[in-house]
Amino acid sequence: MLTIAPAMRATRTSRDSQPGLTLLELTVVLLVLLTLMATGFYVTSEVKNWRAGREAGETLRTVYTAQRMYLADHPTEPVTDLTMTKLLDYLPNKVLDSDGNIIPPTVKSLKNTNLTIVVNESPPYLEDGGVRYDQNDNYTDGVWDVGE
Repeated sequence: MLTIAPAMRATRTSRDSQPGLTLLELTVVLLVLLTLMATGFYVTSEVKNWRAGREAGETLRTVYTAQRMYLADHPTEPVTDLTMTKLLDYLPNKVLDSDGNIIPPTVKSLKNTNLTIVVNESPPYLEDGGVRYDQNDNYTDGVWDVGE
């Protein structure tokens, strides 16, 4: 008769009787992953919106700088008479087209529509169809505006 030594006997553990993950464990892992992905997508879209606002604010700052430089050279002209054409030569970061003409700065809204830069008031601001445009309705935060 063949006997097996105690050290060589196969022992069964609770893990051996139930190999793999349970359906509940898989569900919890998938829910955690989906939550992390949704959070990542939300944060990415908010960062995109914030970046658009910062770019708009920077564009308005350059126009504001051009306003101040123009008015320094023309001290008797009122701000209400300013136009974008008068300010083009004073823009600190000029963009030229293929013919060497200065391209006026542009700003797009979050809905990808062109916004108008109102330059006959100081500081300048953005308008969308005649209505002052600022995504967060805070005209002093420096995002979508120059800040007052």
